[in-house]
Amino acid sequence: MNEADALDIMRNAVWTVLVATGPAVGVAMAVGLVIALFQALTQIQEMTLTFIPKIVAILIMVAVTGPFIGGQIFALTEMLYGRIENGF
Repeated sequence: MNEADALDIMRNAVWTVLVATGPAVGVAMAVGLVIALFQALTQIQEMTLTFIPKIVAILIMVAVTGPFIGGQIFALTEMLYGRIENGF
């Protein structure tokens, strides 16, 4: 294994993390923006108001995109095991 192999593995791992967490982070940002807009319009400045809707939205998104996330992680694992099997 040389530097190019290590960089390729790291690039694939980072890309997998970004793709797998993208939907949950996107939903959290969207829900946070809607709640911030609601707080600005109504002048309700309760700090705990953002937590429950974000948690629920993230849990629903992870439940919906679970097979996609699992598929991404499985593809990365298959690639890594294939490289180990073939000796990089």
